[in-house]
Amino acid sequence: MSLIQRIRDKAAWIIFGAIALALLAFIVQDAFMRRGSFFGSGSTIGKVNGESIEHDDFQKKVDFYDQANGGQVERNQLTANVWDYLVNQTIMQQQVDKLGLALTSNERSDVLFGNNPPPWMQQAFTDPQTGLFDAVTAKKQFAAIKNEANDPKYATLNEYVDNAMMQRLGEKYQSLINGAAYVPKWMSEKMSADANSIAKASYVYVPYASISDSAVKVSDEEMEAYIKKNAARFKHDEETRSVSYVSFSAAPSKDDSLTVQTELNQLKSEFAATTDEKSFLNTKGSEAQYYNSLISGNEIKQAVKDTLFSLPPGAIYGPYLDGGNYVLAKMVAKQAIPDSAKVRHILVATHQRDQNSGNLLRIRDDSGAAKRLDSAIALIKNGASFDSVCIKYSDDPGSKVVGGVIDYFATGQMDDNFNDFSFTGKPGETKTVHSVFGYHYVEILGQRGSTTGYKIAYLSKPIVASSETDNAANNAAAQFAAQSRNDKNFEANAKKQGLTITASPEFKENDYAIPALGASRTLVKWAFEGKVGEVSQPENVGDKYVVAIITTINEKGLSSVQAVRQVVEPLVRNEKKAQTIIGQQMKGNTLEEYAKNARQQVQTVDSLSFRSFIVPGLDNEPQFIGAAFNKQIQGKVSSPIAGMKGVFVLKGEGISGVANMGQTAEMMRTQMEQALKQQMSQEVTALRKAADVKDYRSKFY
Repeated sequence: MSLIQRIRDKAAWIIFGAIALALLAFIVQDAFMRRGSFFGSGSTIGKVNGESIEHDDFQKKVDFYDQANGGQVERNQLTANVWDYLVNQTIMQQQVDKLGLALTSNERSDVLFGNNPPPWMQQAFTDPQTGLFDAVTAKKQFAAIKNEANDPKYATLNEYVDNAMMQRLGEKYQSLINGAAYVPKWMSEKMSADANSIAKASYVYVPYASISDSAVKVSDEEMEAYIKKNAARFKHDEETRSVSYVSFSAAPSKDDSLTVQTELNQLKSEFAATTDEKSFLNTKGSEAQYYNSLISGNEIKQAVKDTLFSLPPGAIYGPYLDGGNYVLAKMVAKQAIPDSAKVRHILVATHQRDQNSGNLLRIRDDSGAAKRLDSAIALIKNGASFDSVCIKYSDDPGSKVVGGVIDYFATGQMDDNFNDFSFTGKPGETKTVHSVFGYHYVEILGQRGSTTGYKIAYLSKPIVASSETDNAANNAAAQFAAQSRNDKNFEANAKKQGLTITASPEFKENDYAIPALGASRTLVKWAFEGKVGEVSQPENVGDKYVVAIITTINEKGLSSVQAVRQVVEPLVRNEKKAQTIIGQQMKGNTLEEYAKNARQQVQTVDSLSFRSFIVPGLDNEPQFIGAAFNKQIQGKVSSPIAGMKGVFVLKGEGISGVANMGQTAEMMRTQMEQALKQQMSQEVTALRKAADVKDYRSKFY
């Protein structure tokens, strides 16, 4: 078997999940990457600090990871992941070039053949006999492919190698970053002393909730001023837009549901009469695949299973609703079977599961497989050990290294023919069983427990919208769009027709979905091509047709009031409440005077830890904790302080130390440095924020 095939069969699924999404996999590459060919000719999809990323190369990356991950990641999400991957990779490559970092030939060899090779290498070159990584065989395979370097299929191998080298070089870069983590001795001593201190304080507190929200008006100008004052918090790097929309349901109607129900009722007698359930279900197009074997009642998850279990063989129940389907269920057979079975087997395969597509691929014809299995059986009957024959002949990699044994398993986990013999045969029996994978020689080693097994055939039909239902929704949406070409008519017609106008959260130019609405790349692109007040044509999103109007354009920079109103308005309202409380209620020189004027009680908090996040009775009030430990107001009354949820005045009643519980200043210093290193490894975002990134993906996708 070729090296490429071994990697594809055993490890392709690892690559995207374990490398492309990992932060270190975003970091740089060395000579293996063939940088000159990577940034090739073609339409530019983006630029990073002036360095181009070409569309053709980008698409090849997307296709590669789609194949490597077996199509398990949604294409839209995959495209976004690859974009982030390439941007970060390019940024870090530029930084590494400045630093002059590289991998020596010995380091590159160690990446692939050392003590900690990549997962895909371990999967492809682990000796099944010993369970150990076989570096010698791996080196021979890699050496052999040098003579075939011009074969296009080996470009795939280079992608695997590139990513491994990128990860190792990234570890070098990260080690330099981690080396900068340092906590001075004085800081750790101060932090240790603070952490082992407690405070006592008396206070008067007036919550913001004492003033109703309706009594405090907040203007757009006030919110805009707040946004500018807190610019770092509300700055965004990309333009965003928002829409409002009405929807017209295209979900299946009652008539559509009745049509499916009627169809199944008409098939009931024919279903009851058939003796070949598998062919019948295939002919009638059932959504549920027929499992032609017994399954324990414990393994059947149908909501109506108690009713089904009471049916005699040949009887039918339904139609009944199961999710979005109508179902007819036929009890084919039922009998007593064991709960679980243990077998050993030798498989001579005719088909193999493709790791990328999940499809079965033929690898041997039936007659050749049957003859090979006959040879294996003959050896066993002539005295050869099952284990030795299994190692030589079996194509099941999971069980051949343990003598073909499959330990106790429940019903429904194996191919139906394999399941049938395992649970209806007797311990000690052997049989040749044909499955979708090939021919098995099976011996039952043991059975446990007792239960009732059921063989049930399900004729399942989905409830789908008819063309009439879909057309009616589309026509209604089109009529609304034609009559609502501006915001005034949009609102008036929605009100007239009793339609709910829903405002979307903001979204970006390269998003594939509008939050809370669903996937609709077409609608996103339309929103970024239009102006505020423009109305869309009907767009099919899920099971509805949507007509949208562009409501907000938030250009790159500070967020608009409308975009962050839900966040900013309560904050500004609380600021105004604080001003009112301080101006009208918080009067006095002593806590007792403050309490009298504010109509509150003087309260006390004791044993307040400097490390606390919550103040008993006040919840999250970090400024209160800071004030309680402020030595300048010990024995004195503070000025009114506007906190998170209210205004308070505070009098420090003392600060004292407690036992350090065994944690010294040096231990805290080590802990703080480790925390810094972990933070730096998880938040390598400064370079990305500082980079000049031009994103042209919307022109292509």
